[in-house]
Amino acid sequence: MTAGRSKPFVWFVVALAWLALGAHAPAQPQQLNTIKDVFAKLYSCWRPPPYSRANPMDITVVVSFNREGAILGQPRITYESERASDNDRIAYRTAVMETLQRCTPLPFTEGLGGAVAGRPFAVTFRTRKRPPKPEETRAWLIQKIL
Repeated sequence: MTAGRSKPFVWFVVALAWLALGAHAPAQPQQLNTIKDVFAKLYSCWRPPPYSRANPMDITVVVSFNREGAILGQPRITYESERASDNDRIAYRTAVMETLQRCTPLPFTEGLGGAVAGRPFAVTFRTRKRPPKPEETRAWLIQKIL
């Protein structure tokens, strides 16, 4: 009989200990373990320029990282939308560099850090202009008469 009563107590003690240990542990960023995680992290940091400053465009940057997730060498812009103006290009280049500053160093696991160290990543940032909302025209709508 006491065994049946002690199980909830044991689970309560285990949960309490887990919460106590978790409260004192320093908050560490979630470590990146796959290449997919690396791209997801970079895209989460992406802040394109507002539409008032630049028209939407695509831009690709090639960047390499060391084992610790810091940028290795100089990032290089390898592609920009062909119809972009010079002002658009400058605004998007600035946004890409701010993204890299915001995100790095990336929190690689030891295995991923060793696997990707020195290898180039081609990261494409796409910003598309939203199409205008179509105006609703239906023959059966009743016109409001003033």
